[in-house]
Amino acid sequence: MAIPGTPGQQDGVREVIADLWQLVKDYAKQEMVDPLLMLKKFFAFGIGGALALCLGLGFGTLTIIRALQEQTGKHLTGSLEWVPYMAGFLFALVATALAVWFIKRPFHHEEAPA
Repeated sequence: MAIPGTPGQQDGVREVIADLWQLVKDYAKQEMVDPLLMLKKFFAFGIGGALALCLGLGFGTLTIIRALQEQTGKHLTGSLEWVPYMAGFLFALVATALAVWFIKRPFHHEEAPA
């Protein structure tokens, strides 16, 4: 024996379940998917910057080494052969220290007074 009004109640339950499912999907997108898409752009620029920094540092170090080897002639030969390499190493060390210092430095956003 069927209870009167049951089909209308079932349609209401289906509608509530459909609304709840849509709410869960929208919330998941808002809290998980959208932030991940924002991070993708952030990481793309970070990886590109890191590659550019590494290439620039490597080529800069090689430039210093080769310039010292070529421009000093016979002055840095024999027991002083290590000097251009030490200069290149010191350049790389200072550039790396500066990069780390700028990365770890706190960011103070100061607005200009109106």
